[in-house]
Amino acid sequence: MYNVIIIVEMIFNIIIGIYFFYALKNQQFGRISIDKENKKELEKLNDMRKIRLSIPLCEESRPKSFDEIIGQKNGIKTLKASICGPNPQHVIIYGPPGVGKTAAARLALEYAKTCAFSPFNDKAKFVEIDATTLRFDERGIADPLIGSVHDPIYQGAGKFGNAGIPQPKMGAVSRAHGGVLFIDEIGELNPIEMNKLLKVMEDRKVFFDSAYYNSSSENMPEYIREVFEEGFPADFRLIGATTKNPEEINPAIRSRCIEIFFRALDAEEIKIIAKNAVEKINVNIDSKALELIAMYSSNGRDVINLIQLACGIVINENRGRIEAEDILWIAENGRYSLRSYKKLSSVSRIGCVNGLGVFGIDNGIVMDVEATAVRVENSVGQIKITGIIEEEEISGYNKKVKKKSSIMASAENAISMIENVFNINIKNYDIHIDFQGGYAVDGPSAGVSIACAIFSALKKLPIKSKVAMTGEITLNGIVKPVGGVSSKVTAAAKAGAELVIIPYDNWNKSFDSYSNIKVIGVKNIKEILSYVLVKKECNDKSIELNKKNTKSVLTADGINMNEYNF
Repeated sequence: MYNVIIIVEMIFNIIIGIYFFYALKNQQFGRISIDKENKKELEKLNDMRKIRLSIPLCEESRPKSFDEIIGQKNGIKTLKASICGPNPQHVIIYGPPGVGKTAAARLALEYAKTCAFSPFNDKAKFVEIDATTLRFDERGIADPLIGSVHDPIYQGAGKFGNAGIPQPKMGAVSRAHGGVLFIDEIGELNPIEMNKLLKVMEDRKVFFDSAYYNSSSENMPEYIREVFEEGFPADFRLIGATTKNPEEINPAIRSRCIEIFFRALDAEEIKIIAKNAVEKINVNIDSKALELIAMYSSNGRDVINLIQLACGIVINENRGRIEAEDILWIAENGRYSLRSYKKLSSVSRIGCVNGLGVFGIDNGIVMDVEATAVRVENSVGQIKITGIIEEEEISGYNKKVKKKSSIMASAENAISMIENVFNINIKNYDIHIDFQGGYAVDGPSAGVSIACAIFSALKKLPIKSKVAMTGEITLNGIVKPVGGVSSKVTAAAKAGAELVIIPYDNWNKSFDSYSNIKVIGVKNIKEILSYVLVKKECNDKSIELNKKNTKSVLTADGINMNEYNF
């Protein structure tokens, strides 16, 4: 019996020995396999790192200083004042794509680090995320922006998870602690994420919840206890960028941020960007080609794309100069749209007014407003308005709103003013008002233009062609202030206007800085008409605007307003 027990123990020991032998052998084999695979993949990775293409022109042309961001002097000044002071603020930058919003945000932090009074230190990070591609899990398992908790039951909980302890993972808001969190296309951020972000901005820390966290457990590590009780630090400054309009952004985030506006680039600024780009790649370019690039490009990215393609054509054809024909060929084959540049006519016409408006984000435009007045007999005249978008759909924050144009109201207001101030019975006329260009015309600022166009049509008196105007008109003919005047004046100057009429309350000394245009602030409709109407016996070519005496009610051609029942 004793011998049997010894034999059984020997067999058992042999089996155990064989088991551990093969276990160790497999472990060693696994280690060898892992080392072999690791070495193989490292070699592949090193081989990949040895292969490098040339730096793309878009990256080469990225601004390295504020001076290289063209056309945004005012926006950059505001950004530096908001971020680079002793009390940096949260910021939202509005503007069309490709005008330097992201580059300006990066440079703002780097500039702030050099300021002695700035709270940003040398280790301050610039954490960049894109709201359009930001992953969001409603269960809270993964949240790259705010952070999340890996509970023990989920994969990736780590060593703490094996011990049944929840493990917090910091998000972008905590990684940006002490620096800047840049959110591109912030208007696309998920509403739930936006609300979480607002809470973090308020508390300057992130708090987590987990059913697996037990504050009274003695096994809970001090680090985990500290995070759940005190939160992850998240004291950062937000810089959001968006191509949307302010009204489409969550009002709660707007109220916490300084709003900065980057404008669209004009033709001369586009040419500067193009010149800088070709200099960096050592390619010559014809002056006509630069003009064409300015005509077919609306932002910096368009410029870079055109030059990259043109450079490729030049190199493939063994030439050293980009010609105008190259840009035309690219524009035609790439379906580029030609930018329209409004130029004022030199011919003064009856019922034709150069109205000023704003579209997008602070982009001024000059619109052709035309009116006709046809006398009717034995019937009541009608009012017709064409060329406007009567109703538009606006995508607001998490909702869509249909908005009706107020131009009809502005036209009726202008007509009532003419009847009241000039004692003209409009019911005897068919009035047709046309807005050319297909713009989404809205707001009361077209009131002055409509009133002048209708009065010109009624009295058969031409409106001076080199005059542009904006302003709201009341029933008594008083001109009220409007918005976007600076952008409107800039658009008028580029279109070749010699005189711009704006509300008196909108006028300021900065308008004297324009060298080729006179800006006049007016108080009432009679004052406007004294500047813009052409006398019946006057030839339009002989008319000269009085740029020196802006206080006189009479124009330089001596129009007496009293002869027109004023």
